[in-house]
Amino acid sequence: MGLTRREALSSIAAVGGEKAVKDALAVLGLGPSSHRRPQPLQLQEGLGQGTRVLVLGAGIAGLVTALELGRAGFDVQVLEARDRVGGRTWTLRQGDRVAYTNGRTQTVAFDPGLYFNAGPARIPSQHRTLLDYCSELGVPLEVLVNSSHGAQVRPDLRQPAFTVGQAINDARGHVSGLLAKAVQRDALDDVLSGEERTRLLGFLQVYGDLSQELAFEGTLRSGHLESLAHPGALPASRAPLGLDRLLHPELWGALLHTEFPEFSATMFQPVGGMDRITDAFYQRVRDHVQLGAVVRQIRQRDDGVAVTYHDRGSGREQVVRADYLISTLPLPLLARLDTDFSEPIKAALHGTRNDQATKVAWQSPRFWETDYRTYGGLSWIDHPARLLWYPSNDLNTRDGVLVAGYVTGEGADAFGATPFAEQYAASKEAVELLHPGNSKHLRNPLAVSWEQIPYSEGPWLQREHFAADASALLEAGHGRVYFAGDGLVQSGVGIWQESAANSARHVIAQLAERVTQQRQVAALAAS
Repeated sequence: MGLTRREALSSIAAVGGEKAVKDALAVLGLGPSSHRRPQPLQLQEGLGQGTRVLVLGAGIAGLVTALELGRAGFDVQVLEARDRVGGRTWTLRQGDRVAYTNGRTQTVAFDPGLYFNAGPARIPSQHRTLLDYCSELGVPLEVLVNSSHGAQVRPDLRQPAFTVGQAINDARGHVSGLLAKAVQRDALDDVLSGEERTRLLGFLQVYGDLSQELAFEGTLRSGHLESLAHPGALPASRAPLGLDRLLHPELWGALLHTEFPEFSATMFQPVGGMDRITDAFYQRVRDHVQLGAVVRQIRQRDDGVAVTYHDRGSGREQVVRADYLISTLPLPLLARLDTDFSEPIKAALHGTRNDQATKVAWQSPRFWETDYRTYGGLSWIDHPARLLWYPSNDLNTRDGVLVAGYVTGEGADAFGATPFAEQYAASKEAVELLHPGNSKHLRNPLAVSWEQIPYSEGPWLQREHFAADASALLEAGHGRVYFAGDGLVQSGVGIWQESAANSARHVIAQLAERVTQQRQVAALAAS
């Protein structure tokens, strides 16, 4: 297997420490973002009166743009190629159809009431903009369990799986024991005073659950064996994992997963599916959104913009004009349109690349809850399917949707190109390797490879290949055209819905300032 993004970050952490990981995450557009506050929008009431704005795309960025500009009095029209809003915020339910650009199709066969978030599936608690919109729009949220100590890890297929909780606590115990030995052997005398060494040993004993002799012999924190039958008996600790098993590079991502702010344990999801958010936006801006409008051409004039689009409903080509245009289309797709953008803008667009990602989901009885007492979280495995993601909704009910495969980065395009039967087989194998005997319960499979989804052709932008000067050029706008979306650095947090929302608000502020200045100039000229 090629080096995954997760493995790469783990290796960076091992060599360069936390700062190196933060730098790498920034390049990849993965955070952290907890220090960023949403840009306030204080648009003057009626500011947009008499100004018409076209918005391309009805994903999160396009919907935020339509809502905020409409509130400020702008005349807004949104053109969306799909027959639905949401873009990559896509929740699939019984009867929905998944069509690929290469002609392959699937139909969702889950039982009524079950759903699968094919795109975004979690909201970090730091994502204030999106959470504020959920509050304003009345979208109820529930906690998403992003990490469960009862989930499984299997970094080496030659060895049996063990729990995330055992991996974390046994690693802590072993490291604490080794550091305690170093202190006892005077290895740190040149950096710690006598009092500091004494206090450190006391801390390590508690932190690593060490014995009185400051040795790690196992801990109940890692899970325990079945209690003895007689009353009052204490459960016995599991035998600790060997340090050699805990030093496997494939394990490090599981150990550190929730330590990064974007993946912290407190995460949320809308009750009933992620599309509850985009549906709520749509209810506010429905009259301004035209579905089935496939943009073909963009032209700028001194006094405005003209967009030619194919109306899938009527089968006709239509032309619509406006004073300004805000494009939220994926940048690699925008690059393929017929435009009269400047050569530097075209070069910046052509320099962007979409990433690849496939999710495989199944309907299944909740064996992970009944047999393993695992409620939510992720299991990790050194396997083409890479991980299992357990549902956090409707706990302790009969069936749930298990994501048994989330393949991103290197190798994802090859995985997504294989026949569905092969993807399902790989996914099923991963379940069997982590939960022996339970793959037979899986039914109604569904795979979504984002690089093959029309009008997206990728789950997110490859930010590591997006030059900073090209991004800055697009963020500045081009004549009467502005660009927004989660791929632009202005969003601050990379590949999240929060990114799209913040990017849209950034562009709205730019346009509002421009219109305000123009009106001030016109007022002075008239006085």
